[in-house]
Amino acid sequence: MTGLRLAVIGGGLGGVAAALAAADAGATVTLTAAEPMVGGQITAQATSPLDEHPLVETTGAPGSYHEMRRRLRAAYGGLANPGDGWVSRLCFEPDVGRQVLEDMLAEHVASGRLRVLLDREPVAARTTTDAAGRAVVEAVELAGPGGVREVVTADTFVDATELGDLLPLVGADWVIGSEGSEAFGEPHALPGGPDPLAEQSCTWVAGLTLREDPGPVGGPPRGYARHVTGQPFGLDIPGWDGTLHRYAMFGEGPTGNPPFWTYRRVRAGALLGGQDAVVLNWAGNDYAATGLVADRERTLRGARDLTLGFVHWLRTEAPRDDGGRGYPELALDPGVTGTADGLAHAPYVRESRRLASGRPVTELDLAVRGSSERAVAMPDSLGTAWYHADLHPRVGHPQSVYAPTAPFQVPARALVPEAGRGPVNLVAGAKNLAATQVAAAAYRVHPGEWSVGEAAGVLAVQADADGRTPTETATSTAGVRRAQERLLARGTPLVWTRDVPADHPAFAAVNRCVLRGGVVGERARTLDLRPDQGLDEAERAAIAHALGLGRLPEGSTWGDAVLSAQPAHPEQARHHQPDLQEPA
Repeated sequence: MTGLRLAVIGGGLGGVAAALAAADAGATVTLTAAEPMVGGQITAQATSPLDEHPLVETTGAPGSYHEMRRRLRAAYGGLANPGDGWVSRLCFEPDVGRQVLEDMLAEHVASGRLRVLLDREPVAARTTTDAAGRAVVEAVELAGPGGVREVVTADTFVDATELGDLLPLVGADWVIGSEGSEAFGEPHALPGGPDPLAEQSCTWVAGLTLREDPGPVGGPPRGYARHVTGQPFGLDIPGWDGTLHRYAMFGEGPTGNPPFWTYRRVRAGALLGGQDAVVLNWAGNDYAATGLVADRERTLRGARDLTLGFVHWLRTEAPRDDGGRGYPELALDPGVTGTADGLAHAPYVRESRRLASGRPVTELDLAVRGSSERAVAMPDSLGTAWYHADLHPRVGHPQSVYAPTAPFQVPARALVPEAGRGPVNLVAGAKNLAATQVAAAAYRVHPGEWSVGEAAGVLAVQADADGRTPTETATSTAGVRRAQERLLARGTPLVWTRDVPADHPAFAAVNRCVLRGGVVGERARTLDLRPDQGLDEAERAAIAHALGLGRLPEGSTWGDAVLSAQPAHPEQARHHQPDLQEPA
């Protein structure tokens, strides 16, 4: 248990994960959301089909994320993919996502450990300095409905907002847009120096259904003539491979692609009865004229107009599978989005302000390296994530980027401001971790944001238990190791393995050993650790050194060897190499 008072500002997936992890540990948590519900991407932004990596069904995400997936499927009677959409293994309706997340939080709300404040946006903050002269956040002021203001005080603050809104309010150094290729030598950064205006596009998602009598189409919305040719509107998309990927509405496309309609279908009428429902998130309504951070109001208006224009084009000008033009039977569906007009409550956000750092996570840290299946090892890992670096058009730069990555991790150092660059009791809990634009584009999707959020919540709890600030704990090997033990106890993998899932008896021990350098040879390059196989001499020596053991007997299996060093209690978990800043 802990006496921590934690404020999680931002109610997206990262905020929910942070609040759950901290409340599970006994912290008193205030969770706020700028929207009328928690869930961010999967609810208010209506991007509920989960963008995930290929191994997500068995590994590579926190146990709490897997629990969310299990509950989503249970809400549909166990259907694996209730929307039967082809973008994801799990497509579902936003309101079902809301219900599942509220149910996951309900125990803590009922106990009084968790207070949830909706429709609250951070507008100001109060900071001070501690005895060591370091910046500390004391309170955050929230603006609510009707101009009501409320002040939240806490020991530690997690910024889980969609745009990193807390960073400027508390005086943390932050960046947005491209750092430029000259900063870190990233192949897919924009050439030259930094371009803070080159934010990634956002999308204002819409809910659509098919109706026999959808009503009159009406006239074109604002800006339609400009958008129809300038966007341009269409069903076809330039592929990452340089070819044009062509689609039909309900049938197979001319280049063999599945139907446009089923791409992000969130309700399959054939499986569930009634009409299909889809969420519209396509190149046609991908808004990149201005950025949400640089020009928020103009971007919000422009993104809405663009989506309304794309819907009008689909109803009036899209090529029909049976010949002719337009699908007037398509209709905006408020039932999908929970809004009066069928548009999402908020735009789908791809890029946030990020903690400024001289050593952020970069594209090079996540890149595929020769024959290795793993990205660069991060011994301070507080979670795993994996997605390609998916950069949609940036303001002034229409070319998209699809850069492959290897399975990677969430380093503790990326969750806190560097010394002197922000409050020591501030933790990044969403897309605002210290990563470059290219690297952050790989962390930003659903399980990645959840992993960052859970790591933030656990880091805050561990710092309180240590009697230290999150910055101190995140930069202390001993503190990180204790946080890692908490995460392993939650069933959260910290390293990538295909054959040691969370229910494996050697799960915690194997993660610990890999983190401490106890994997060499072929096992260091593959995700298959083969815990039941024997060890050669080099492997026995590496494990013994990593875990502070004596000489391991010949014939030991990898699993037996690491299990023999498993601590009886997390506080016994210590790194056997020099600490980053202080003795263990």
